[in-house]
Amino acid sequence: MVAATHAASAKPDTKPQRPQFSSGPCAKPPGWHADGLATASLGRSHRSKIGKSRIVHAMDVTRHILRLPDTHHIAIVPGSDTGAFEMAMWSLLGARKTTLLAWESFGEGWVTDAVKQLKLDATVMKAPYGALPDLDAVDWSTDVAFTWNGTTSGVRVPNGDWIPDDRAGLSLCDATSGIFAADLPWDKLDVVTFSWQKVLGGEGAHGVLILGPRAVERLESYTPAWPLPKIFRLTKGGKFNASIFKGDTINTPSMLAVEDVIWSLEWALGLGGLMALIERADANTAALDAWVQATPWVEHLATDPATRSNTSVCLKFADDAVAGLDEDGKAALVKKMASLLEAENAAYDVAGYRDAPAGLRVWCGATVETADVEALGPWLDWAFHAARAA
Repeated sequence: MVAATHAASAKPDTKPQRPQFSSGPCAKPPGWHADGLATASLGRSHRSKIGKSRIVHAMDVTRHILRLPDTHHIAIVPGSDTGAFEMAMWSLLGARKTTLLAWESFGEGWVTDAVKQLKLDATVMKAPYGALPDLDAVDWSTDVAFTWNGTTSGVRVPNGDWIPDDRAGLSLCDATSGIFAADLPWDKLDVVTFSWQKVLGGEGAHGVLILGPRAVERLESYTPAWPLPKIFRLTKGGKFNASIFKGDTINTPSMLAVEDVIWSLEWALGLGGLMALIERADANTAALDAWVQATPWVEHLATDPATRSNTSVCLKFADDAVAGLDEDGKAALVKKMASLLEAENAAYDVAGYRDAPAGLRVWCGATVETADVEALGPWLDWAFHAARAA
């Protein structure tokens, strides 16, 4: 049982050296500095020889780290992960029935777009924050859209085993806070989207769209009933527009953002690639979990350890610790804790997502150092007791 009174404890002696724990934009990789970026492409056209070569280099290194097969195409597109996933939905869905899986706010957003905007014939499978829908009940005669990792709930799919090899429909995966922190099963995924500002610690506004051969076949065999804006068009003359996936971006990208993500990608290569990134995220998550297990006032929002995120770790208050507080009171407590931590430069941006149950969210992706996660726990404990005593 947690005591009914909350005396403020002493401030910890050690602070995280880098207090950036935001779940997007996320912490820059260790050692990053603006002076370290290549600048020859800046102020040049993205269609110049150097501009295009840097865009292609970013895509090539991404392919190498992700171990993306040659069957899959990769492009940089506008609008962050949202733009990339919207592009996929508007271009590919509608040829057959659709199933949408939602267990957090971004999945809910795709439901809204598919049902209310595109008005698709759709089945919606939902689960509350902290849980997954019944993956074994998914009908793969339909196209299926889902998030690999629920950024706002801290719940991820455990693997790709639930996606059949002989599926009739397409699998559309929003992997923005899971990619580079999971070994994705590319043969199971027809569409994958992500943004640079998550696990790579890159800049916002740009998305990445990956299409497998079944998605390309759909593009060439199906024309949506609705008009497509220019920035969503993936075909030209009824054929797959492969040039978009060879460095000819649909609109002008920020070359500064491209150079920034190249720095992060090359940092990841230097670590050893994908498995090294996964190991760092797993170590960070384990460090935070050790603190949670030893702290009576906090619990994981994700109820099943097998489906708990190793990047966006979401925490909730233990019921006994906040007895007498309604949701507004819990939200106020989170706000106070976040304010105290920021004022001490001990942790930035650790409040949970606005639509999620009141609690904390700590980014544990590869760009965060495990020592900083270990130093964070005592500060979270101090902030909780200080906020309750206030």
